[in-house]
Amino acid sequence: MARPSPRAPSVFLAALLAATTALQAQEDARLPAQTATAPAGTLIVLNKAENTASLVDLPSGRVGATLPTGTGPHEVAVSPDGRWALASNYGTAQAPGSTLTLIDVRSGSVARTVDLGDYRHPHGVAWSRDGHRVLVTVEAQQAVVVLDTRTWQVERAIPTHQQTSHMVALSPDGRRAYVASIAAGSVTMLDLVRARRLRITQTGFGTEGIAVTPDGREVWATNRGSNTVSILDARSLDTLATLPSSDFPIRVRFTPDGRWALVTNARSSELRIFDTARREAVGTVAFPFDSTRAAPTLLGAQFARSAVPIGVLPTAGGTHAYVAISAMGEVAEVDLATRAIVRTLAVGREPDGLGYSPLRLSR
Repeated sequence: MARPSPRAPSVFLAALLAATTALQAQEDARLPAQTATAPAGTLIVLNKAENTASLVDLPSGRVGATLPTGTGPHEVAVSPDGRWALASNYGTAQAPGSTLTLIDVRSGSVARTVDLGDYRHPHGVAWSRDGHRVLVTVEAQQAVVVLDTRTWQVERAIPTHQQTSHMVALSPDGRRAYVASIAAGSVTMLDLVRARRLRITQTGFGTEGIAVTPDGREVWATNRGSNTVSILDARSLDTLATLPSSDFPIRVRFTPDGRWALVTNARSSELRIFDTARREAVGTVAFPFDSTRAAPTLLGAQFARSAVPIGVLPTAGGTHAYVAISAMGEVAEVDLATRAIVRTLAVGREPDGLGYSPLRLSR
């Protein structure tokens, strides 16, 4: 019998190591690449319990400016060039808001207050790709208003006829808008060229968060009362799938490459990461609750044991995401590859809407 070569075990181990390395490389390729440094630019955070906006310098993690807004600022969107951030001032149930606050990101100042007149309870905000128009949902009128950003006048209103029309997302070509309506439990598709409603699809109880995949093919909507995520065909608005989520899914955003869908779950205090191609959850990030620091939120006592994550915003490179932790008065930066919280940024009371600009404060 031939005697085994003393080199055989090392050859076998080398082959095993090579195979393991190859498998690990395949798995790593599925994850966003990590960066060693924090993104440059400015994070805009709306603090709805204190009527302010925090402008956070991301490299340092420090608040460079705290600016006044109207009452109850809920959502913010940044212009395509990064120069302007527009906040919707929702108001309260007793005193509905009817204004927007325009922030000059570079100078760290309020540029103007936009008066919407009789349009009340503005909430969702989206800029057109050319920056010439802004869409804003107005819950009181069950509609979306379109503003010309050169005059800041309302050009027209497009009715949804759906109760609590809350959030809005645009198709990549800017021709269609999709509106999530909480009380109606629906998504409405609007034709922005002809200024008309095209279709309504019932999705689930409490439809609130909404986003369009970067390729424009799908619309994802979170149903906070059903604890589900609806996936719709962006052209027909037919339902393609319904995915289970954690408790009270409230926002959804996609990484720029479209690989991951990020869903915040306000009552279960976590971020759920979905693989968009496989249509399944692949990771969870839990946000710790500290009763010694927590403050009540507008969502009420049923969220008293949660850190209440709401707003979520992936970075431009798709490696990290920022999550507004409302009960704790901070924003968590999450590494999407490791599913770890890498740092927290102290902001104001009850942070919610998030926006990003590549610009940094000049002062």
